Amino acid sequence: MASLTPAEKYNIISRNLQEVLGKEQIETILAERDLNIYWGTAPTGKPHLGYFVAMTKIADFLEAGCHITILIADIHAFLDNMKAPMELVSKRAEYYTQLIKATLSSIGVPIDKLKFVLGSSYQLTAEYSLANMKMCSKTTERDAKKAGAEVVKQVESPLLSGLMYPGMQALDEEFLGVDAQFGGVDQRKIFVMAEKMLPMLGYKKRSHLMNTMVPGLAGPKMSSSDPDSKIDLLEGPEDVKRKLSKAFCEEGNITENGILSFVKTVLFPVRSMNGKSPSFSILRPEKFGGDVIYTVFEDLEKDFQDKKVHPGDLKKAVTDAINELLAPIRKWFDNDELRTLTEDAYPSPKPEVKAKPVKSNKPAPSANLPVDISRVDIRVARIIEAKVHDANPNSFISTVDCGDGDVRTVVSGLAKYIPLEEMQNRLVCAVCNLKPGKFQGVLSSAMLLAGSSPDDSVIELLQPPAGLEAGDLIEFEGYGQADRTSPEKLNPKHLIFEKVAEDFKISTEGIAMYKDLKFNTKAGHVTLKSLKEGRIR
Repeated sequence: MASLTPAEKYNIISRNLQEVLGKEQIETILAERDLNIYWGTAPTGKPHLGYFVAMTKIADFLEAGCHITILIADIHAFLDNMKAPMELVSKRAEYYTQLIKATLSSIGVPIDKLKFVLGSSYQLTAEYSLANMKMCSKTTERDAKKAGAEVVKQVESPLLSGLMYPGMQALDEEFLGVDAQFGGVDQRKIFVMAEKMLPMLGYKKRSHLMNTMVPGLAGPKMSSSDPDSKIDLLEGPEDVKRKLSKAFCEEGNITENGILSFVKTVLFPVRSMNGKSPSFSILRPEKFGGDVIYTVFEDLEKDFQDKKVHPGDLKKAVTDAINELLAPIRKWFDNDELRTLTEDAYPSPKPEVKAKPVKSNKPAPSANLPVDISRVDIRVARIIEAKVHDANPNSFISTVDCGDGDVRTVVSGLAKYIPLEEMQNRLVCAVCNLKPGKFQGVLSSAMLLAGSSPDDSVIELLQPPAGLEAGDLIEFEGYGQADRTSPEKLNPKHLIFEKVAEDFKISTEGIAMYKDLKFNTKAGHVTLKSLKEGRIR
């Protein structure tokens, strides 16, 4: 390290980054000493392949002689993921620490040179709490929402926890004693806020290093909250193959191609570490062009654009490369202790235990309950995958995530009205406490709510607002929620749902209504894409 000049160190630190804020400040420090950098991650969903981009940069920082702190931001995870209690977050913090160490080790990064810090180890101290109060006293609600717009879930009526998140991330720079913070470009607004706010509190301004975001397989970026957009670091070989085979990869299209972008942002940088010459191989029969080895990404990109590389061949090559990359991480976790930790951090959904019926002459408790919306469990759900029913081309069979690991099969007669591609990876409103029943030969365990025009010529699925997740509630002012811990199963013989649904309608503004009440969520109202007036069924 001593043989590197300050300019050479800066070039290593900044290579492959999308943006650097505070270049001059970094250069001044490097002229005197090595740089102190921190990278933080909140232990929420399972880490995915996009983490390799950060890992390769951590390797660069070490090569440049930097001192690296890795923050496992457990308090931030709790603030941004209120569905998970702190006990669960603490297990996920352990899981993240092990997985990050495994990932770094798999690409030859010496983890003994890294400092791992748990956010709660200092964020719960009196000194930090006072600094946080000072930060809050100088931060407006508008500035807090703006800073967290790309990172914290945005809703119409945000919780204070989400508003505190950006300011706390800024304070971490001071309390970790670093010169710079490293993160994705999606955190830019938080970094800009930190540069503005820390000097106002009497602290020094830090620099910020930003990576490009790794595109998802089915969206703009890999996201822990979207299972179809990412591949987890412990994903099995067959799951990797399945997800890659479904990923969008249009022949000749290099602008909207998550797979090609992954080769650029992850595979080439990983394979060029430790002074190696990067290479990426496409293996195929001679009649399709034979094997070809690429040492420069731009050559692969041009051949794909010119249709000299078929999407199927690219997918197969990336599948093999990813499985090779993940093999040592899977091996690290292949022991009873870490298997137990994984289950504790991300518990498998427990099977529903049905109580044995008790014979009694007394009327069932539900017989005395009012027939209104409080009896119906309506949730935001996400269609993971939908396909046309083999025996009925007018129906879909959908795999639907109803939240907290509750994944169900749902049959719906919508194929006449809604294109199959519009049924993939989308949020819907689902009735989740109907008694499961066979529909067209398939056991269906929920109902997807759709609106229809007065003449039934147009049918559309209800649209929850953006920013929600599977399992979020649909609420109705003045009515309590259906019990979701031990929910009442609505027997079709009693027609409870059917009677309640008689009061469902679509307003002239295209809002889903129950009587005169809007279908409401913490992110706003449920709407219809184009329907103004009509019914909901």
